[in-house]
Amino acid sequence: MEPWIIGMDISTLLEVEICGGKYYNNKVEGDAIEILRSYGANMVRLRLWNDPFDEEGNSYGAGTCDLKTVLTLARRAKAAGMDWLLDFHYSDFWADPGKQYPPKAWAGYDLAEMKEAVYDYTLSVIEECARKGLMPGMIAIGNELSNGMLWPLGKLPEYKNLAELISAGIRAARKAAAGVPVMIHLDNGGNNELYRRWFDNYLSNGGEDFDCIGLSYYPFWHGSLEDLRGNMADVSERYGKPLYIAEVSMGFTMEDYAAYEGLAADERNGYATRPEVVAKVPYPMTKEGQTAFMEDFIKTIRSVKGCRGYFYWEPAWLPRPGSGWATPAAIKYMNEKGKPGNEWANQALFDYDGNALPALKVLKN
Repeated sequence: MEPWIIGMDISTLLEVEICGGKYYNNKVEGDAIEILRSYGANMVRLRLWNDPFDEEGNSYGAGTCDLKTVLTLARRAKAAGMDWLLDFHYSDFWADPGKQYPPKAWAGYDLAEMKEAVYDYTLSVIEECARKGLMPGMIAIGNELSNGMLWPLGKLPEYKNLAELISAGIRAARKAAAGVPVMIHLDNGGNNELYRRWFDNYLSNGGEDFDCIGLSYYPFWHGSLEDLRGNMADVSERYGKPLYIAEVSMGFTMEDYAAYEGLAADERNGYATRPEVVAKVPYPMTKEGQTAFMEDFIKTIRSVKGCRGYFYWEPAWLPRPGSGWATPAAIKYMNEKGKPGNEWANQALFDYDGNALPALKVLKN
């Protein structure tokens, strides 16, 4: 039996620490990774961006997840006795169902050039991990690929292009990291129609074989726990692959954290989970509600025969001045109207002051 994964995505941790974030367990200051490990976490998930800087060298923020940062965190996780998942975004910044922008260096590539770039980049990154003695225990080729990757070439409904692009990454991973499980990850874990349509098209278009399926599940966006359970049960039987919840979280408060960010009101985005969205969730956004959700969530996914664990998304992203989802350089790069600031602090497993929350005990138990 494969080990049950209790994973933590800690991609912003270095940035939070640089910005003054500190972590406490039972009022005793400690290393966030060590604290999470003490509650049973056995793996971390780290996103990788190709070149998260502008032409002047200004960081895009949100952890500045270049390879140097990723390997620094991977080394710390290994030192704490934890394995790690390498999450390729194939972008210079966030890649998700709403945006999958090619890296600046790959702009204008045709399909053949893009496939070659994916293969060469994937191979070189994993070979560097090996040279540093930091081979990942799992590799995700792309992030939340529900609408494709490397737009416009791999944007759905271009399933054939998408299958070829993903396959290039998988082949490189197989060559550089033989035996390391390769994941394909979609969002909206409660949407069975999405998963059937996506994987049926991927496979029918000659997509390379893979080892496991990752699902994102946020209760405020992706349906009920029963929706999740039903989709997982069907996907597990239909495709015969182990399943992991690659991203999950639940809020512990709706208390404002503006005072912790040091930003003016017109400089903040505020919560990613707006009150009108939270109102649809059958758990209160309190410490008790977060704990109850995690208990029910774990019971739900453990009831699915093919599930092998989960990764909590950004449990340590404290609200501190200088640590936000995007810097002005990033906002300019994405040509968006967003504002800097932390959008996720009320979803963490540490409170705004860095104290470990009761929900962590659910992991340990």
